[in-house]
Amino acid sequence: MEKNTIDAKTLSKMFLAAANRLDSSKEWINELNVFPVPDGDTGTNMTMTIMSAAREVSNVTDCTMKNVCKAMASGSLRGARGNSGVILSQLIRGFTKIVAEYDVIDVMVISNAFQKAVETAYKAVMKPKEGTILTVAKGMSEKASEMVVKIDDVEEFFKEVIDYGQIVLNKTPDLLPVLKEAGVVDSGGQGLLEVIKGAYDGYLGKESVLSFDKDNTPKPVAKTASSKPIETEDIKFGYCTEFIIKLEKEFTEEMEEEFKNYLLSIGDSLVLVSDDEIVKVHVHTNHPGLAFEKALTHGSLTRMKVDNMREEHQEKVIKDSERLAKEQALNTQKAAPKELKEYGFISVSAGDGIEEIFKSLGADYVIKGGQTMNPSTEDMLNAIDNVYAKNIFILPNNGNIILAANQAKDLVTDKNIIVIPTKTVPQGITALINFISDRSVEENEECMLDEIKNVKTGQVTYAVRDTSIDGFEINQGDYMGVGDSSIVAVGKELNETVKLTVSKLVDDESSLVSLYYGDEISKEDAEKLAEELEEEFDECDVELHSGGQPVYYYIVSVE
Repeated sequence: MEKNTIDAKTLSKMFLAAANRLDSSKEWINELNVFPVPDGDTGTNMTMTIMSAAREVSNVTDCTMKNVCKAMASGSLRGARGNSGVILSQLIRGFTKIVAEYDVIDVMVISNAFQKAVETAYKAVMKPKEGTILTVAKGMSEKASEMVVKIDDVEEFFKEVIDYGQIVLNKTPDLLPVLKEAGVVDSGGQGLLEVIKGAYDGYLGKESVLSFDKDNTPKPVAKTASSKPIETEDIKFGYCTEFIIKLEKEFTEEMEEEFKNYLLSIGDSLVLVSDDEIVKVHVHTNHPGLAFEKALTHGSLTRMKVDNMREEHQEKVIKDSERLAKEQALNTQKAAPKELKEYGFISVSAGDGIEEIFKSLGADYVIKGGQTMNPSTEDMLNAIDNVYAKNIFILPNNGNIILAANQAKDLVTDKNIIVIPTKTVPQGITALINFISDRSVEENEECMLDEIKNVKTGQVTYAVRDTSIDGFEINQGDYMGVGDSSIVAVGKELNETVKLTVSKLVDDESSLVSLYYGDEISKEDAEKLAEELEEEFDECDVELHSGGQPVYYYIVSVE
């Protein structure tokens, strides 16, 4: 039966279902990260962004369209993390600007809201790039505008928009060569499509809707991962199993459905994506071997991966407890002084050693985060509240945090916020070193912006999957040196990869190499490497620092 309108209660249900679906898919979306580094976090950032809004929506007691839209917009805006999360929050913000004016909405209103969402998101990005989440959003909006004159039925309308969104997503590698080289579609675009699919399933009653505990912790109704700590015995299916089938014969829709049903009979949290040549599978099960055997009836297997989630959960609980204790100790703030000082500084940092460096250089507040956890807009606002200064400089120190910092800036009216778009920790350190209190805000901003241009950064980590990118054939487990915009070195031995990375950064004008060693590197090993760098690059001074950062064995800066 046709249904031509959506009321506030239905919109609320659809939004919570969208959050649920994105949460279920976040690890798979993370794996679409172009660079094969162990910190692909698009899915995590988008999920944490929408979960912030979902909490607000679940707390709405007077369920009017205006109240639901306000909760969606404010929750996502303040909870936005990473570039993908900020863009998602802007899409939600633009969408709700239109929808909030109606008691019930139809396909015409939804189409207009899609257009406003895209317009708002594009304005939020300084240099919009096609082949990203923005392209997928624009494609679905254009399809909505086309269909609105042909269709009144909401269900049929959404189906057409989603189908076209998939077509646009599949074309993103043609718009961004780096996606094609890595063999993936855009992760942010995939995340957005999951959001719309979840909303559609919620409308149809197919997708479970998130509920929340009294403490606002998400409590999924069905088989989705909760962010609330659980006991390991509560994990029903203990092995996260992933693999790719290289198809050797036709994989029909009937075969796909039968295969899905089999996997769900032995597990849950299933994500299956197929095309004419391959099938990518993610499933939680107690019997990985059975999943592999069934898959072998369709072709050969590659990229097989099995993780024991019970062991990983125990390790995560311990690490989360340690991290929380450190954060509370590091960011305990003194009572507010009677008068605001002239200048204040907020820095984002991961690693105890790097945090101490920033504090020693005058940072008033260090937000714990960076590569493995992008702080939210709310985190930025909390930091701003705790820095008692008229003018506050924010150093994001990561390209994926700059948009959240700028979004926080736009929400603050009682202080002057200056975001210095530092993309790496060494850039942030350089910016802070070059601050001079006798200069004006404008003079310091100009000086900082000029100086960070002179810093070249390399970060050495390991590859989490096989791929081909930036002219390198990379195998899982290889060491990689990631430069400011591309991978610059790949190797089988750590120290040699660091040296090769430095060689790509040093030129005739270079005079200083700074080496920050991570939490998995001993002081003795780092000192030995620093000595070798001094011998090999004898025209540069080499400074060694304990960074304590996760994920990256070494961070290198060359000036």
